Amino acid sequence: MSQGPRYHVKPRRRREGITDYRKRLRLLKSRKTRIVVRRSLRNFRVQFIDYDEKGDRIRASAIASELTKKYGWKYSTSTTPAAYLTGLLAGVRAKEKGITKGVLDVGRQVPARGSKIFAALKGVLDAGIDCPHSEDILPSEDRILGTHLNEEISKDLPKIKTKITGGE
Repeated sequence: MSQGPRYHVKPRRRREGITDYRKRLRLLKSRKTRIVVRRSLRNFRVQFIDYDEKGDRIRASAIASELTKKYGWKYSTSTTPAAYLTGLLAGVRAKEKGITKGVLDVGRQVPARGSKIFAALKGVLDAGIDCPHSEDILPSEDRILGTHLNEEISKDLPKIKTKITGGE
């Protein structure tokens, strides 16, 4: 290992490739609520986070596994329709807390056009939260409805959407 006065060990989260501190600083300077979208192999998590000196504060949150427990979703929670519904659920909860604007934070994920990350953003937008974006990055309506996966998903998704939004 290198030693000496000119050698500087980078922070652990930087070394492990978890946090991009330059990107995080730019997001924090905007002083807007961050819409944080994180995915795992089985789930999606969408959170509305405000910066605080003592630590970030989560104002509203939703995870895709809630869809199966509370709303009757019987399909995989790692699909594009599940990401959309998770974003919608988080957006509705944020709207109830008085959040109207936010900026998308995808972290170290690759922002590919039409990806599941942007399906979650589409759900947040449909809930009524304002977030700067380009229309061509959002997935098509067929992919959000899940017709590329199963015809049953496209039939069940509107029912669950009305359960989440409260029948609007």
